[in-house]
Amino acid sequence: MIRKENDLGVLRKIAFLFILSLGILVGCDTVPEPVPEPDPEDKQAPASVQAVNEFIEMVMNDVYYWYATVPDIDIRYEFDSKAYFEKLKNEEDRFSWVTDDIKKQDESQQEGKETSYGWSLAFGKFSDTGTIFALVEYVYPETPAAKAGFKRGDMIFEMNGADILENNYTDLLFSSSMSCTFGQYVSGGIENVQTVNMTALELILDPVMLTQIIEHEGRKIGYLFYTQFIGKFNTSLDNAFQYFQENQIDDLVLDVRYNPGGGINSAQYLASSLAPLNVVNDKSVLVRFKWNDKYQDYWQQNNRQDQLVVNFVDTTVFKLGLTNLYVITGQGTASAPELVISGLKPYMSVKTVGETTSGKFQASITMRPEFYYTNPTDYKDFENWAVQPIVLEYTNSTSESFSEGIVADIPVEDDLWSPFQLGDKREPMLKAAIEYIAGGEVMAATKSAVKVDRPHTIFDRGFSKFDDIKGNLLIDSFDGADLVKK
Repeated sequence: MIRKENDLGVLRKIAFLFILSLGILVGCDTVPEPVPEPDPEDKQAPASVQAVNEFIEMVMNDVYYWYATVPDIDIRYEFDSKAYFEKLKNEEDRFSWVTDDIKKQDESQQEGKETSYGWSLAFGKFSDTGTIFALVEYVYPETPAAKAGFKRGDMIFEMNGADILENNYTDLLFSSSMSCTFGQYVSGGIENVQTVNMTALELILDPVMLTQIIEHEGRKIGYLFYTQFIGKFNTSLDNAFQYFQENQIDDLVLDVRYNPGGGINSAQYLASSLAPLNVVNDKSVLVRFKWNDKYQDYWQQNNRQDQLVVNFVDTTVFKLGLTNLYVITGQGTASAPELVISGLKPYMSVKTVGETTSGKFQASITMRPEFYYTNPTDYKDFENWAVQPIVLEYTNSTSESFSEGIVADIPVEDDLWSPFQLGDKREPMLKAAIEYIAGGEVMAATKSAVKVDRPHTIFDRGFSKFDDIKGNLLIDSFDGADLVKK
């Protein structure tokens, strides 16, 4: 018995050891792999930056005209959202932008509100000395610059008691306060030298800046200097057209040499106020849109003509019903004024005087986070961000596009050294337009004495830190509900 019990105990021990060893073997198969330590070199952008990057990525892969060429970049490792946006742009894209302060930019683009001195400047450099200077292009009335005595053609050659440099010349536009020294350049030097102090103010600037009638050889010529397309100021256009209509002008000169553009609706309004009456009453085609393939197909399948064609409208307050229009253009003429010129060309005689325009025959939309996120808490940390992507190209009703710019029919250089102010019939560009209207030989000078006396180049110009934004042809009629849902 004792032996049997011992044998049984041995058997039990063997069985126990077998089960234990089997359990150990099974357990080895289920033990999780050890979690590796984080790679100190694998540094990712903060979650807040990644959230902005995600928003930008969604926009560019959706409505962007060149969405098919957008590179696949890991947003986790993009620490600068604005730099990341630039990496996504197509090489043909000159105009798309992103901002982290859409509120201020909306105020500028849609309301004409600016913190500004109230002037537009061209920046130049003398070839022999390299000295940088600024020339005043125009000054809004009742602004700090106007009250300081600045006028078109004044040359600014010192800022805050020192030379103007390549790394600070934009302070003449963007600083909050400064002193500057200016005068009029004449052969051999600068005369009427003055130094003034100015403080920038928040201003609301009406782009219908100058309206007048010029009488020349028995003709009444209306002149309109227009600086930006802002729908809020269409009533100012109405006032100008009423003035022209009441005075029974024979011809109209539209000066948009410094006009960077604005909203499509205001361009439609201006064109409809000028065009022949039958074109307006028939609501003829002003321009046609071409979106990226998925949006073009979507609009066509859903018969969304409002997103494919812009027509003339018959609801403008005044209809001048012109058959001839003369437009003064410059290198700064872009988007909306180009749309008006090209859109009118199939229906009436439109002659341009001045310089070749920018060639911006593309339009954009302000894409906001709320277009893509249904819950406001999902974007509350970046609600002031927006992407302004190019979303379409356009042609006029005869399928013409002027992507290289509209070449002036009567070429004349913009001479800021001329002593004559805008609206003066002796100012070179306006002088050329008047001479052309009168049917005589165009004798407007294209070279000034200063250009010969002191060779120089104009390398930049501007009015506002939002100049690039103003140059966008903005689609006013698009909102989040128009996104293609796929």
